[in-house]
Amino acid sequence: MINSSIVEEFIVRFNTIPRVFKSPGRINLIGEHTDYNEGFVLPAAIDYHMVLAMHPNNLKLFRFYSYDYSEYVEFDISNIQKSKTLWANYLLGVISQFNKSGKYITGVDCVFGGNIPIGAGLSSSAAIECGFAYGLNELFKTKFMKIDLVKMSQKAENEFAGVMCGIMDQFASVFGKENKVIQLDCRSLEFQYFPFNMPDYDIILCDTKVKHSLASSEYNKRRNECEKGVDIIKKYEEDVHSLRDVNIAMLNKYKSKFNPIIYKRCKYVIEENSRVLDSCEALQNNKLELLGENMFNTHDGLRFDYEVSCRELDVLVDFAKAQECVIGARMMGGGFGGCTINLVLKSGTEAFIRNITRDYLDKTNKHLGIYKTRISEGTSEIVLTD
Repeated sequence: MINSSIVEEFIVRFNTIPRVFKSPGRINLIGEHTDYNEGFVLPAAIDYHMVLAMHPNNLKLFRFYSYDYSEYVEFDISNIQKSKTLWANYLLGVISQFNKSGKYITGVDCVFGGNIPIGAGLSSSAAIECGFAYGLNELFKTKFMKIDLVKMSQKAENEFAGVMCGIMDQFASVFGKENKVIQLDCRSLEFQYFPFNMPDYDIILCDTKVKHSLASSEYNKRRNECEKGVDIIKKYEEDVHSLRDVNIAMLNKYKSKFNPIIYKRCKYVIEENSRVLDSCEALQNNKLELLGENMFNTHDGLRFDYEVSCRELDVLVDFAKAQECVIGARMMGGGFGGCTINLVLKSGTEAFIRNITRDYLDKTNKHLGIYKTRISEGTSEIVLTD
């Protein structure tokens, strides 16, 4: 068990009994590239997680050990700056946020590791940040609310890791509930839970094992294209502040003012916001086929309108769409690699995994990663037993 291995490593390394915290990765059922457009997303915490063993020290040092990388680093509390050890920045960034809030962390030891696949788009970084923030809050009795920990973890990633992510990943990691998805309004941060009552279906993530170099530059480009679309409509509609405020009728009213690329980007985001709301209603009313249809439509939108898919992702979704046991599939995450998410009838899961693995190898000459997951609780403390 990863929990006991990390605790044992902590005891050997620091000669004391730690408290232990667990923070999950996340999936996003639907609602891709809507977060930075102040729209809606539908994420959930999953049963892949990071485990952090932690204890205060009186040495005015931060001592960190990555169990997965077998790397140790330490820092003086008076000199919190970005580190050349990239994984350490997720922890240092959180400490920096606590300090900025006037809650100074006076030294802590931490050993961490987990089973969230790195690079698969399941937000291992958010899990580390949220688990560490949650742990510091408990150990030092700083009395931050959960939403404060979410915001601090997001800022840690923005400022120290240098990734300008939205708030969805950290929010899902902290606020996740077993068998529930979270409809999150990325403008107001209001949220509500919707049931994920799908006992006959498995959630299967298919990892392309690729990340094309376009990913980061094209991500920033898409943000810019959406902003350009908003600027055009704002000239005529004073109440528009983001694509969240635009519907398809309004977009089409000013279509002649857009170049075709900007129009397609905006069209996708507006339609995707509608799909999130429709999917919540589908879950509430147990209309699973509608949810699945929305997922396929999202992939088509990401592929043809937003243009952030890639051949490997399309191969996987095209295969899934042809299987009777699959009710929905799409690429998940920023794009140009990473995972697809698939809702697969349990009776067909074994054959689906076998066949899609073979098909992917035949068509791409690459080996597929497969992760079967379920929706789980958010960040919490693990109570150690003797």
